Amino acid sequence: MIYTSTRDNSVKVISANAIIQGISKDGGLFVPREIPRFSADEIKAAADMDYTALADAVFAKFLTDFTPEEISKCTLSAYSAANFPAKTVGLHELSEGVNVLELWHGPTCAFKDMALQILPHFLSASMKKINLNKKIIILVATSGDTGKAALEGFKDVKGTEIMVFYPENGVSPMQKAQMVTQEGGNVRVCALRGNFDDCQNGVKAIFTDGTIRRNLAENSMMFSSANSINWGRLAPQIVYYIYAYSRLLAAGKIAQGDEVNIAVPTGNFGNILAAYYAKKMGLPVKKMICASNINNVLTDFINTGVYDRNREFFTTSSPSMDILISSNLERLLYHFSGNSDEAVRDWFGQLQDSGRYEVGADIKAQLQSEFYAGCCNEADTAATVRGLFEKNSYLCDTHTAVAVKVYNDYCGETGDKTPVIIASTANPYKFGKDVLAAIGGKCNTDEYETVECLNKKSGMEIPKPLLNLGNKEILHKDVINTKGMREYVVRAIDN
Repeated sequence: MIYTSTRDNSVKVISANAIIQGISKDGGLFVPREIPRFSADEIKAAADMDYTALADAVFAKFLTDFTPEEISKCTLSAYSAANFPAKTVGLHELSEGVNVLELWHGPTCAFKDMALQILPHFLSASMKKINLNKKIIILVATSGDTGKAALEGFKDVKGTEIMVFYPENGVSPMQKAQMVTQEGGNVRVCALRGNFDDCQNGVKAIFTDGTIRRNLAENSMMFSSANSINWGRLAPQIVYYIYAYSRLLAAGKIAQGDEVNIAVPTGNFGNILAAYYAKKMGLPVKKMICASNINNVLTDFINTGVYDRNREFFTTSSPSMDILISSNLERLLYHFSGNSDEAVRDWFGQLQDSGRYEVGADIKAQLQSEFYAGCCNEADTAATVRGLFEKNSYLCDTHTAVAVKVYNDYCGETGDKTPVIIASTANPYKFGKDVLAAIGGKCNTDEYETVECLNKKSGMEIPKPLLNLGNKEILHKDVINTKGMREYVVRAIDN
């Protein structure tokens, strides 16, 4: 399996190089030159596999430079009972044909654990595979969940140092608390006076800074990424969609070959792009439902073909989707354009220069054929959390509520009763204040007492990783302006 860059398709690297580099030197994202297929028989066989065995089978398709033993070592380490003590993922049936895929049973209570528990193992194996003896500096931009999951995955991993940047006022109090109390001798966490897009743009600029890269090389160091721009982060997300389908198959909820819809709350487009790759591998998916909050740049793009980030930015109760530049969309457009690096360079050059680009009628038709897009405002998000709790006895977080609301809108518009898998991306306690308010609870105290109030109101068990967070020491207090990111990184490397 060879990987190329979305901005220069003369690039040819194996998966180990793609994982180590994170992003191509030209600023493009690594994509497989061909998307491998799962046969109908292989999908049927998945119904008899546990999560780790299925992950092995999926990764064997994409990481062909890895041996089966190397892949198995990674998956067994990542998806162990130590990291996922109760279950790897959960599949909860809300009503007939409506299934919530719970992706938050890992150590940081968010879906990012599904990928970021295995990425450090992929990275270590990749370094050995190509005999790379360098220190890896991992730069991460986060809107909340990626940061903590990456910190937890990479803490004290030999040969690595990780720096996480988050928007100072753009994450939930619980997300912030998880990051600023992070232990580990190789971790740094820094707040940015700006939004997630500022964090992401800053990280990308540093990645492609020739002077910094040369200085790193002279000191036996190099950059990599733990964001979903890294193929090693995105590939693990493909697994859980195939797994969810296999569980429905095993339970007799669907028959072999039956189509499903997949609804995903997304801002950076990575989680729903993984569903697209699963479909291209052979998973019978009818429609992918792209759910946005009021930062609805993706909704407008899919519905009009115009991507325009020149709009008001909103801080919402679903902060992991408070994003106006959706990085992973670049991979999708590369595929839709017939692997045209020229088209991608043009579109994303326009985005950088003017904040806007427009695709042609053929790309727009492909978008609307594969995806339905909708958005959810703050009032409807809260109403959906409340409705699920009161009518279905199910407590969900604010991001999952966005997906449920947009899925219901889709059904109302189309009448489509195809079974659906709705990605649930975070434990509701990570957004306790907004979830508690939505279900009619009151607790005018700090985030940790809010957790206790939510527990009393809902009866849902408090996850252990969040239970004693309030007693942990704050270890990371850095706050910088956007223009200070480069200097911060250079200073950190020099130290």
